[in-house]
Amino acid sequence: MDDKHHIPREHGQLGENQARKYLEQQGLIFVEQNIRYPFGEIDLIMRQGKELIFVEVKYRSTSHFGGAVNALSKKQIQRLRRSAEHYMQIKKIDVICRFDLIAIDAGQLDWLKNAF
Repeated sequence: MDDKHHIPREHGQLGENQARKYLEQQGLIFVEQNIRYPFGEIDLIMRQGKELIFVEVKYRSTSHFGGAVNALSKKQIQRLRRSAEHYMQIKKIDVICRFDLIAIDAGQLDWLKNAF
């Protein structure tokens, strides 16, 4: 990917904060944000009832290149799943979890539950 189309970190942060606010408005409870491991990272962790939700936030300032929804590769999904498993192991959490995607394209937010 050339630098011109790479999303600056501060834009990603804005997207994550926007996603967090939106999910809180939908009744989800914030758990943690920006969890990083050598093999992957988790943008947001939310809770809904007893369910833990690992949220990948994809932010695009324009909808070029297929938009945010199509920006998730198989490799990224594998890294996110591995990070989530690791997180649950080290926190000794044994609950149902799901993976959601928040796609923010040119200011429009889409929430895909059970995205992968």
